[in-house]
Amino acid sequence: MTIKVGDTLIARPSSLPDRIGGDRRRSTADDHGAPLVPELPAPEPSRKPSSQSQRGLDWFIFFLADVQTGFGPFVAVYLTTQKWTQVEIGFVLSIGGIVALLGQMPGGAIVDAARSEKLVAGLAVATIGCAALAFAVWPIFPVVTAAATLHALASCVLGPAIAAISLGLVGPYAIGERLGRNARFASLGNGSAALLMGAAGYLISSRAVFLVTFILAMPTLIALSRIRDREIDVAQAHGAIFREVPDKKATSVLALCSKRPLLIFAFSVLLFQLANAAMLPLMAGVVTMRSSQWAPVLIAACIIVPQAIVALASPSVGRKAQAWGRRPLLLLAFGALVIRGVLFATVRDPYLLVAVQVFDGITAAVFSVMVPLIVADVAFGSGHFNLAQGIVGTATGIGASLSTVLAGYVSDKFGSNIAFLGLAGIAALGLLMILSIMPETRRVAGAPDAR
Repeated sequence: MTIKVGDTLIARPSSLPDRIGGDRRRSTADDHGAPLVPELPAPEPSRKPSSQSQRGLDWFIFFLADVQTGFGPFVAVYLTTQKWTQVEIGFVLSIGGIVALLGQMPGGAIVDAARSEKLVAGLAVATIGCAALAFAVWPIFPVVTAAATLHALASCVLGPAIAAISLGLVGPYAIGERLGRNARFASLGNGSAALLMGAAGYLISSRAVFLVTFILAMPTLIALSRIRDREIDVAQAHGAIFREVPDKKATSVLALCSKRPLLIFAFSVLLFQLANAAMLPLMAGVVTMRSSQWAPVLIAACIIVPQAIVALASPSVGRKAQAWGRRPLLLLAFGALVIRGVLFATVRDPYLLVAVQVFDGITAAVFSVMVPLIVADVAFGSGHFNLAQGIVGTATGIGASLSTVLAGYVSDKFGSNIAFLGLAGIAALGLLMILSIMPETRRVAGAPDAR
């Protein structure tokens, strides 16, 4: 973001705890991708968010992960038991995927326009709960299609809303550690939900999964209510700063969308998803062919291992991102993805493939923190933090959608080993992009900072 010489940042006249002040000066970038580095003053002494708000956000993310898990692979299982054809199931899943992809940027813009991120998040959770109830009570085509669409639309605002609440609570200098904490509770929620939903589906029925999802929406809303509204700086949650003289260029959507670091990062995320999304499904097919009897257990282990690493490592990733910078961790994540692809192509023992998933845990732990963190760096001062998240989210969706199609085609034509090596090659391209042209975006009080 470019800020005019002499602009003074003033605190919003309110009782909110986090305020930002000082001068901002223009700096330059060299021709080799070095960052633009304005001087950032140390923030004014501020009161940290209360333990109640911090824990409320923790448990909101935990229960929300539980709720969202109900709309995973259990949808196909449940609709199959209701005598739906595979064409009908595929149509419903495709509708949800298309809506989720197209809704990323509008969802971010809605959160930016809202004056209460908590209200947006609460309405989205209530919508998802009602959609789950509709799945359970009326599993007919028009109702399920409408419910899947509403779920996808609500999900488009939940990710930006969580990041916005986090940024509004702790501010730009502590956001890294907060995002690491978010990732930990999301991972714990995913793991516990998988066990709970699986048990409900096995012991009761597949319909029970959606009833449990509806019930879990209630503690999710209770946890959200524990976050104190007065501790969320609304302007800060949108990535805005207050100026004595408005700067239309700095807050322009067009200026945000043309930011070089944002475009580079969005394309690198697209490459990451293009390389990553197809690896586990492709590996699952390989494991099934090599050890069909133990395939379900091995695949479950391949899912659990990365989740455990994310839960353990994400807070450390947030802290290291502030100490080391963003680029070293991005290089680590892409490097781990390259190694994972090469090992999937060369390792023959299906049991050793589970160990390879440790590298998936490394990449997942890094990217779960880095995506909103780097977007917060780049969009700071624009007032469009959540729209910027939508831009990167769209790149994520495009990469993930293309990954499975391309990898499946290559696997059918040339074999799974070539497909894995191709995915590793895409990851290596992303690694080179981060190494050569991605600027450092870390924001440090009182020190040079990347733009």
